[in-house]
Amino acid sequence: MSTAPDRFAKDIDSEPLLEVTDMVVNYGRIQALHGISLRVAPGELVTLLGANGAGKTTTMRALSGLLPLTRGQIRFEGGDISRLKAHERVVAGLVQAPEGRGVFPGMTVQENLDMGCYARPFAKKTDYTAALDRVFELFPRLLERRKQVGGTLSGGEQQMLAIGRALMARPRLLLLDEPSMGLAPMVIQQIFRIIAEINATGTTVLLVEQNARQALARSDRAYIMETGEVTKTGRGRELLDDPAVQAAYLGVG
Repeated sequence: MSTAPDRFAKDIDSEPLLEVTDMVVNYGRIQALHGISLRVAPGELVTLLGANGAGKTTTMRALSGLLPLTRGQIRFEGGDISRLKAHERVVAGLVQAPEGRGVFPGMTVQENLDMGCYARPFAKKTDYTAALDRVFELFPRLLERRKQVGGTLSGGEQQMLAIGRALMARPRLLLLDEPSMGLAPMVIQQIFRIIAEINATGTTVLLVEQNARQALARSDRAYIMETGEVTKTGRGRELLDDPAVQAAYLGVG
């Protein structure tokens, strides 16, 4: 196990920003999540790792309010949000960039970004301008494509747009679902560097990802999911060195 200092480590024992307790979600008669419990402290970057069908996206959809809970509780900033609607959770500061990016293909890059703050409008134009400038600083390509419609962007550019749109809602907790899916290796490296930068500047991140090496190397902590359950948890770099995790997700051993 590595003994190198973890420069991403934070106070994981602080009061949680997000706390999920015994979350059960059904699709009809099929139980997709079997009592998921997890916590995310302010400032952390936490990863949910697992194979296809493990329940990662279902977890994210339930956290976002897109799927109802069968049982359990979701607490955000100390309050119970289990019954809040999706847009109410966005207003509270829990914002998701969904799997598959979900950009509005007929809208320009600028219009897509403006949709990000629809539920949380800015009180001052200067605040809006500052937030927009921050997105363009993180994703200079979006500034270059500002007037281009979203449907004509490359896959990597669409992923940048999806994350930028979420950032325009000023999330307290940013949910990222499979941000590296379908992207070229060079673009994946860029996306993960930007995610780490977003986190380093104060935004808490909960990340669903199959690219275990990239995700664990940058995570404070991670939860391993299998068939709708959490089977292992630990610090990101510790799990990266775990032989069982290496065998299952890194092709090692």
